[in-house]
Amino acid sequence: MNIVVTVKQVPDTWAEKKLDPTTRTTDRKSVDNVMNEMDEYGVEEALKIKEAHGGEVTVVTMGPEKALETVRKALSMGADKAVHITDEALAGSDALQTSAALAKVISTLSPDIVITATEASDARGGVLGALLAERLGFPQLTQARKVTVDPGAGTVRIERLADNGYFLVEASTPVVVGVVEKINQPRYPSFKGIMAAKKKPLTTLSVADAGLDAGTVGLANAASTVLDAQAAPPRQSGTIVKDEGDGGTRAAEFLAAQKLI
Repeated sequence: MNIVVTVKQVPDTWAEKKLDPTTRTTDRKSVDNVMNEMDEYGVEEALKIKEAHGGEVTVVTMGPEKALETVRKALSMGADKAVHITDEALAGSDALQTSAALAKVISTLSPDIVITATEASDARGGVLGALLAERLGFPQLTQARKVTVDPGAGTVRIERLADNGYFLVEASTPVVVGVVEKINQPRYPSFKGIMAAKKKPLTTLSVADAGLDAGTVGLANAASTVLDAQAAPPRQSGTIVKDEGDGGTRAAEFLAAQKLI
């Protein structure tokens, strides 16, 4: 099986996030950056499929030079090789541009399965998998909480998470699979894995190397633009109701004033 996993470096989930006042894009320089937590589940699932059926796992990411840290983590978990698309021209690219760049590179890898996370913690758009499937011309299996691969039949079946249970959905390969956090428990990189990652193949591509037109990517060419942004107002202190025999009435009056009851 030839498995490709997309990963992304994002601001630490616990960091105070803000926008760059000039570009109105996420400020990634003032906070620690880590692998998107949901992508760890994608890498783990790719490794489990490889361990069960053989094959190779390739990690693909797009981002600045610092994103190499995320690539190294995926390699230290057990991925076989990686492709890093990095170029100043890509800065500020939106989901449409990002999916176009990733699809361009992924198509050259001839994957049987492309695994993505449900969403990234910085944007929470949740659209990359669908965009990749459309651009690659692959079927898409979403919200997977369990993945079963049948290499002989060339099919992938998933348990698709739903509010009231799950659906069994099947598609022929090549296919894009979006996984949820309930699918597995990501492994920790071992010392041996960390050392081995330094020797694994890593391909670094510029916009030109990837066959992309610099005039179609980046903030200036994005389909969407943030016109203005304001910091959220500080949280105000709550209203305290002391029960002096009429606490229930006063609480009900407060809730009614807020149109909650």
